[in-house]
Amino acid sequence: MITSFLSVAEQVLILFILLLIGFFCTKAKFFSEECIGGIAKFVLYAVTPCVIINSFNRDFDSSMLGGLGIAFVAALGVHLFCILVAQFIVKDQNESRQIVLRFATVFSNCGYMALPLQQAILGTDGVFYGAGFVAVFNLVNWTYGLALMGGKDKITVKKIFINPGVIGVVVGMVLFFSPVKLPRLILTPVQSLVALNTPLPMIIIGYYIAKIKSFSVLKDGKMIFSILLRLVILPLCVFGILYLCVLRGVLLTSMVIAASAPTAANTVLFSAMFKRDSELAVAMVSISTLFSILTMPLIVSFAMSV
Repeated sequence: MITSFLSVAEQVLILFILLLIGFFCTKAKFFSEECIGGIAKFVLYAVTPCVIINSFNRDFDSSMLGGLGIAFVAALGVHLFCILVAQFIVKDQNESRQIVLRFATVFSNCGYMALPLQQAILGTDGVFYGAGFVAVFNLVNWTYGLALMGGKDKITVKKIFINPGVIGVVVGMVLFFSPVKLPRLILTPVQSLVALNTPLPMIIIGYYIAKIKSFSVLKDGKMIFSILLRLVILPLCVFGILYLCVLRGVLLTSMVIAASAPTAANTVLFSAMFKRDSELAVAMVSISTLFSILTMPLIVSFAMSV
């Protein structure tokens, strides 16, 4: 377990160093909110689909297809479990705060934080299964998440199925099932964008951490409890459930990485879009990311060693 912990910790520390670059560049006023918003959209709409497509650009393998199907089912189960826990345990008298706390508890940063770690520790196989988790994340995010933050009337079929994560998986599945693969002329730019998937998301998160006005937010007991759920309690429960369901190896580790990631960055975007408690959302994303530097290596290395 010590070897696994050191391996995961090294990768998380690399992410942390990139995060610090974003932090200090923000303090030096290199970035504005508009600039970071543009980078975030670029990562979401260009980089993330390329990461997913690149992981599917491989020869067809029936065993990998079976694993992907299991990853879809497992990811759906993970999200439903987190929704139920948040619904019954996460409460606040202020409706706006309660909505943000529940959203932040349910949705992990399975794109920005998990995919780079899956790539570093597990390689393309880890990203392949991680892509399944991201696709389910997008489906749940644009249904339950949208209804939670903005109301049921905000849900549309277009938003459910036409989003970067789902489009990336659909294109990737076409490549996976067909004998046709991306030609070098297309593959090289795609892989160049894939290389941006680690530094850019970390710089974005570093920006949000730099924007924390005061660490007095650590006195917010309900926020800390929600972060504890997101980083420790839910990932351990997910590991236990998936382990009992006989998931093992790369598939199990990939799911645990996604489930143990900190609060999703789009918590901030959604809270701002629907005029919820944006300050709480920023604090949740920032502080959970800081604490995840310790919790993710512990939980992921434990999953790898069992």
